[in-house]
Amino acid sequence: MTNPMLIGIAGGTGSGKSTFAEGLRALFPNEVTIIAYDNYYKPQDHLSMDERIKTNYDCPDALDTDLLVKHLRLLQSGQSVDIPNYDFRIHTRKAETTRLSPTPVMIVDGILTFHDERLREMFDIKIFADADADERILRRLRRDVTERGRNIDGVIEQYIGTVKIMHGIYVEPTKKYADIIINGGRNKTALDIVSTRIAKKINENI
Repeated sequence: MTNPMLIGIAGGTGSGKSTFAEGLRALFPNEVTIIAYDNYYKPQDHLSMDERIKTNYDCPDALDTDLLVKHLRLLQSGQSVDIPNYDFRIHTRKAETTRLSPTPVMIVDGILTFHDERLREMFDIKIFADADADERILRRLRRDVTERGRNIDGVIEQYIGTVKIMHGIYVEPTKKYADIIINGGRNKTALDIVSTRIAKKINENI
């Protein structure tokens, strides 16, 4: 197999990043792997639960980007890696990791995917998912309450206190690095364009 194609998907919380990534994987279920940048949040076992809750998760310092870069380079060289698993209910990593082997196409999905230059330089395609702020907070609210065990007041407080501010400082400015900007995660035209590139990459490996 030739070096995997690396696709980066960035954008604000609730913008449709994961939906778009899953749309691509659905088209190529055996060739596409998704790596959630969220799993690379730094472990916080040394902090109390109150301290973990108050952590700013929307700034670059909250993420172990060095480890992600290391893992992507190993995958590009054909080696398998052990991906951390982050538990959002307890705000730290699980003890178990997930073994991941390289596939023809690997997608990295996260709000700060384009912030670090080392990551940007690795991607063959860079996609920024854009969406109205009202839509994004509603999607985040639904996700955090139903999937992450949060309460409504806590989600709103976090959004106003850090998420909205950090989006303007760190996330929105990285839109300029994107090759493709999509409006939401169900953009069929963008899906067709990117899937054509993926199909070409897969055919090269046959």
